[in-house]
Amino acid sequence: MDSVKKIARIVAGFALLVAGAAMIVLPGPGWVTIAFGLALLAPDFPWARNALERLKSAGNKGIELSRGWIAHWCSRSSR
Repeated sequence: MDSVKKIARIVAGFALLVAGAAMIVLPGPGWVTIAFGLALLAPDFPWARNALERLKSAGNKGIELSRGWIAHWCSRSSR
């Protein structure tokens, strides 16, 4: 039973990666779908774990950058 779950998780992970890659050029939440696919694959594949960590890092950098912009624009508008 565990091998069936593992195979299902791997198949679903790769399906989400393919769907996410398609959604980068088509309408849809491409990067979120890719992150879910990598999260499913991470327990079994070191490359997926590394890619997921890089994606999380890039997301955190984007959050910090946008917070800085918001703080900058809020301080400018209150002048």
